[in-house]
Amino acid sequence: MGRGRQKAKQTKVARKLKYYTPDTDYRALERELKGASDTSADDDPYAEYAARYSGDAEPADYDDYAADAED
Repeated sequence: MGRGRQKAKQTKVARKLKYYTPDTDYRALERELKGASDTSADDDPYAEYAARYSGDAEPADYDDYAADAED
């Protein structure tokens, strides 16, 4: 393919990308940014680690980890 045809294709693609305006679903965006308000700590797979390292609460098996760390 010649350089002129290649450049024309690249220009065409660049122009499409520059002026492309997709339909935006603002309600879906709002839901995504707002987040789910009914989630609890039970759903969070990292809640145990957060509690362990924040110092707020100690999980039941925290003593096992602390004993291993001292050895």
